[in-house]
Amino acid sequence: MRSKLEIIFISISFIFTALLFIIIGSIFLMPSPEGFIQSLFSDEMISALKLTLSTSILAAFFVMMIAIPTAYSLSRYSFPLKSFVKSILDLPMAFPEIVLGIALLMIFGNRFLGNILDGLGIQVIFTTTGIIIAQFFVALPYAVRILYSTFNYVNPRYEFVSRSLGYGEFETLINITLPLAKGGIFASSVVSLARCIGTFAAVLLVGGGTYLKTETLPITIYYNLSLGNIDTAITAGILLVLISFVAIFVLERYAQESTKGVE
Repeated sequence: MRSKLEIIFISISFIFTALLFIIIGSIFLMPSPEGFIQSLFSDEMISALKLTLSTSILAAFFVMMIAIPTAYSLSRYSFPLKSFVKSILDLPMAFPEIVLGIALLMIFGNRFLGNILDGLGIQVIFTTTGIIIAQFFVALPYAVRILYSTFNYVNPRYEFVSRSLGYGEFETLINITLPLAKGGIFASSVVSLARCIGTFAAVLLVGGGTYLKTETLPITIYYNLSLGNIDTAITAGILLVLISFVAIFVLERYAQESTKGVE
């Protein structure tokens, strides 16, 4: 028999899960069928979808390439200013995304790195490259945070045993640590991809949101809402919900398979 506290907590979970489901599900009922189909196959939507997926996948890949060694260093090594580095990496999660976008715009604009890159013939502001950079810096702190917790969970004793058997540090990382941390790595990859796909303010400021050029799905929602094109805006929102659902579904299925493997 369930206790009163258990019944209360489960009831709260169900009530607010149902409320969230209704809120998210309502978006699918808003556009007319004709408006949804027309918006879905419009040049703007197809271009925004392709750009969003291509830049997000590339940005998430770069995020993981940097996040893994960074999180491993924070988890395993002691070095000067370690706490400071950790705090700086966590900082973008605490302030609005638009602040990071402004900072990136200043850095890669007509001052600081912008002048150097312009001299090399590299354009960042209002380009696809700018979108990837904005997505990268938005998603990186989340990836590092997840991987840091993951590496902390992996018992260093396994690494010590591997080193005592004659394997080098890099071999131990590849053959022991990363396989043990594969669940966290996969979760971090999914979260990074989701953050890259959903990035709005930073991408708008750095990428510019140019029509059919640097317009991602979140920017499509913003532009079409401001212009009164409700069906197009909602269709873009539905696509974002579906992409996020697929990412979360894959993550949950992978987590279940990993749990079965452990059991």
